[in-house]
Amino acid sequence: MSHHEGDQGSFLGGFLIGGILGALAGLLFAPKSGEELRAELKQKRDEALDDAKHYYGDARRKSKAIMDDAWQRADELKKEANRQLAEARQRAKDVLKGAEDKAVGAIEEAKTEVKKVREAVEAGVDAAKQGFSKEMKKL
Repeated sequence: MSHHEGDQGSFLGGFLIGGILGALAGLLFAPKSGEELRAELKQKRDEALDDAKHYYGDARRKSKAIMDDAWQRADELKKEANRQLAEARQRAKDVLKGAEDKAVGAIEEAKTEVKKVREAVEAGVDAAKQGFSKEMKKL
């Protein structure tokens, strides 16, 4: 609610209260009989009650519209947050998949290198055995 609408509500409330008080003062100081005065007071009371019911109904309709709007906006925000969360999850999955693919590639490369080193070590061991056997035969 804007500041201007608050001023209107204050003005209307003051106008209503001032009208009621003015009417009561007029009735109290008017030269009428007690019965006439009571009847007029009852009528004015009924009018004031009807006005109050009218203002209450307006306020209730306006507050319902505001609450409905707030719920709708909250629902839209929730949907947007869920959408962004789903996108973030998908990006995380994509990053993890890329990292996993790189890790698998690195493991395979490491296995190949280990195999080469093992073969080289085995060849070196075989060569050392042969060289040792030749040296032993010479002795």
